[in-house]
Amino acid sequence: MSQRKIRLAVVFGGRSTEHAVSCVSAGSVLGALDPDEFEVLPVGITRAGRWVLTSGDRSQLAIRGRQLPEITNASGSSVLLPADPTGHGLMVLDPADGMRALGDVDVVFPVLHGTYGEDGTIQGLLEMAGIPYVGAGVFASAAAMDKEFTRKLATAAGIPTGGYAVLRPGDELSADDQRRLGLPVFVKPARAGSSYGITKVTDWAELPAALATAREVDPKVLVEAAIVGREIECGVLEGEYGGPPEASRLAEIRVVSGHEFYDFEAKYLDDSCEFDIPAQLPDHVTATIQRYATATFTALDCAGLARVDFFVTPELDVYLNEINTMPGFTATSMFPRMWGETGLPYPKLVARLVRTALRRGAR
Repeated sequence: MSQRKIRLAVVFGGRSTEHAVSCVSAGSVLGALDPDEFEVLPVGITRAGRWVLTSGDRSQLAIRGRQLPEITNASGSSVLLPADPTGHGLMVLDPADGMRALGDVDVVFPVLHGTYGEDGTIQGLLEMAGIPYVGAGVFASAAAMDKEFTRKLATAAGIPTGGYAVLRPGDELSADDQRRLGLPVFVKPARAGSSYGITKVTDWAELPAALATAREVDPKVLVEAAIVGREIECGVLEGEYGGPPEASRLAEIRVVSGHEFYDFEAKYLDDSCEFDIPAQLPDHVTATIQRYATATFTALDCAGLARVDFFVTPELDVYLNEINTMPGFTATSMFPRMWGETGLPYPKLVARLVRTALRRGAR
């Protein structure tokens, strides 16, 4: 008798500014899933928050030129996930047939970036529904999404971070903080990803406009001292069968033309970056970054996966930049590329994440 396929809901799109990036990531995940092992339900979320059962057509989930993909009401029939742990399934709202059950879902892969997806909100919904899911839980997702609390937890674990100031709604940067941080600084939303809302400030006269840009994304803002150094990334996976977290080979990102830093356009739209995997670093620096990466994963109580980003100064000092609990997941994104170079090809990486979530079970 053949083994029953794993029923997997891949959820993507969403209400955050990273809607399009999520769609692109999901297209790659859908293409990597073995149809002999998985029965896949591709569920898109519109920018307004409506869940729809899509066709999973990968051509509709790709960036074409500079046109970004988007889930709309026309993408499929409405779907509901009842917060009922006895149901374990999705419900479809069909104009002709009314509400009908799609049946049990074994596990959810929330390929969602940013707010309402990577910040603990959908994780809480899935826990209420009693459905296992890929990735970090509620607390770790929220803490990793909030750059202020990432730094506080990392500092408590002995992981170095750069200087910063937190500005809540109505706050202004004090003269003392300006002297402490110096110029340039980066002004960024405290809870966002894909480099949305970030401004490099080289003159304090530019600060009000930079704060306004960041607060369009999040009312809480970080002002960070610029660290002169190389940008290095490390992938982390939850250990299999209860083992310790594992670190990948490292990647270095270099912005080579047209952009001052690694912003959204440099990441996704322009051919303006070069990458080295593995990063060319002394062995002891590589080992330090891998140790800090798994220590950050543990300090935030992460699960499943994370990409941890660092700066390395010319003096070879290492500083944590940020952690992403659901990093970009296209076939050319850094997280799967690092693991590919470590010996875990993309399809096996995706399958491992799903199996790990199933073994962990509903939390």
